[in-house]
Amino acid sequence: MEKQAFDQPRIGKLDAGPLDSICDVGDISVGHCTLDDGALQTGVTVLRPHGGNPFLDKVPAAATVLNGFGKSTGLVQVQELGVLETPIALTNTFGVGTVANAQIRAAVAATPEIGRGMSTVNPLVFECNDGYLNDIQAMAVQESHYAQALAAADKRMAQGAVGAGRGMSCFSFKGGIGSASRVASIQPGLRHTVGALVLANFGRLPNLTVAGRPFGRRLADQLDRGLAQAGENAAIVPEKGSIILLVATDAPLDARQLRRLSLRAGAGLARTGSVFGHGSGDIALAFSTAYTVPQQAERPMPAIAMLHETRIDPLFEAAAEACEQAIIAALWQAEGVRGRDGHHRAAIREAAPDWRQWLADTEF
Repeated sequence: MEKQAFDQPRIGKLDAGPLDSICDVGDISVGHCTLDDGALQTGVTVLRPHGGNPFLDKVPAAATVLNGFGKSTGLVQVQELGVLETPIALTNTFGVGTVANAQIRAAVAATPEIGRGMSTVNPLVFECNDGYLNDIQAMAVQESHYAQALAAADKRMAQGAVGAGRGMSCFSFKGGIGSASRVASIQPGLRHTVGALVLANFGRLPNLTVAGRPFGRRLADQLDRGLAQAGENAAIVPEKGSIILLVATDAPLDARQLRRLSLRAGAGLARTGSVFGHGSGDIALAFSTAYTVPQQAERPMPAIAMLHETRIDPLFEAAAEACEQAIIAALWQAEGVRGRDGHHRAAIREAAPDWRQWLADTEF
């Protein structure tokens, strides 16, 4: 179900797709299961790369580890074989094993030959640590929550403090799920869409940059003067947390090219003020919806012309801009959340109600 969208800063100059989300690419859909119960502020988000069976019709993919302080599962095989064979799941750090089990059960239910007449399945689960707002030791995420998120997958996805993003913090404010899309003009008459979805749980407030402006410094100064009560004194807090960046395109790219595309997610991340800090698990994965790779050798491999390397730069630009916009969306679409031990993260748009004026100020 789509959640009401709040106004947010517009990043960059490229056109967005009609939904301005990763769901503008191919047949992608996204669903959430959100746990909102006192000290339990967490959940699961699932991205379906297409409407079919991804084990039988695998999706070309590759990943980049910008900073490896993370506990995701499934990346080794993705890097070796260059394909996804399950939906992509996001959750909290201690929920990875449970969600991976749920993915395996769902895959076996859809294809009973898995692990017997066919190869085993590679679950793919990404995580961030939501332990500031969520009682992560409660191990609240259950296999049924993955099933609920998968069943809820829709083209019109909710953003902000939903699903896996429920307990996440970003630049000392409420973070979570954000998404965006950009249209890349490859040559006259040839356009491809690039979409991004992020799980944003990172950043030091003084470093926050919005549309090239030092937004976080101004907001941190305001907080330090006591003009608002939100977040913590971020000037003395080291960068910690994580971000997962998913990048999708309908351009025909192979796994090697997709690894290059995933790397450009880091450009968008850096533009918001991240330095890929020591304690931040920053992982980007890119995939293409232009074709699938069959599980069974008896089925023909796809015969498709890949995009020439000299025409890939517009996709790089679109990926960087979509990731930057998705991070801003995660911040601006999230409402404030109070969780474990009374910990609170405020919505940034409420702490900075004059943000439009700030960004329009030529002397910012």
